[in-house]
Amino acid sequence: MHRSKKYDVRYLTQLALLVAVEMVMKTIGLGSVPVGPLYMSFLTVPIAVGAIVLGPMAGVILGGVFGFVSFMDAIKGASVMTSNLLAVSPVHTFVLCFGTRVLMGFCVGLIYLGMTKLCRKSAVNCFVTSLSAPLLNTLFFMGYIVLAFYQTEYIQSLVSAKGAVNPVMFVVLLVGFQGVVEALVCSVAGTAVAGGVKRALGRSAR
Repeated sequence: MHRSKKYDVRYLTQLALLVAVEMVMKTIGLGSVPVGPLYMSFLTVPIAVGAIVLGPMAGVILGGVFGFVSFMDAIKGASVMTSNLLAVSPVHTFVLCFGTRVLMGFCVGLIYLGMTKLCRKSAVNCFVTSLSAPLLNTLFFMGYIVLAFYQTEYIQSLVSAKGAVNPVMFVVLLVGFQGVVEALVCSVAGTAVAGGVKRALGRSAR
């Protein structure tokens, strides 16, 4: 088999496997755990792994899968927050669920490429990249909520319930402990899985 074709087959196989992992995690409840109006999501783990092992475009595709299932949750009413926001603006909700996750996956891939130029330690690069996935996911998702939905009745009811005096405090109070757990789990799991895959690929290449 021609080398480029062999690479393409391996790339597509690995990408398909990571997409399958995302779907399985979502189906069995490991990917998204309801916490109040939000989900504690660990679907950023396969996105980080894909971005590290396969590059930014894999991060885009895997982020798109995350975004698609998130938007379907809004349509089905499985997510309290996004289903309420869907009633306000379907277009903005689609951007919130899908667009922010695609952007996150792309940025995670770029972060890994940047880290490889700054640091020669693979474990450090994998850790920083894996940590960036949940952090960027929260930043983009909550940032878009503030930009597009902050003045809506639903978000303002949450603002009042949390006692937030400004958008930044609202995000901090709403995400809180959940965001810390996401960051810890995703960074550790992403580092372990991506590092293991890269070592395995390195051995197979030899």
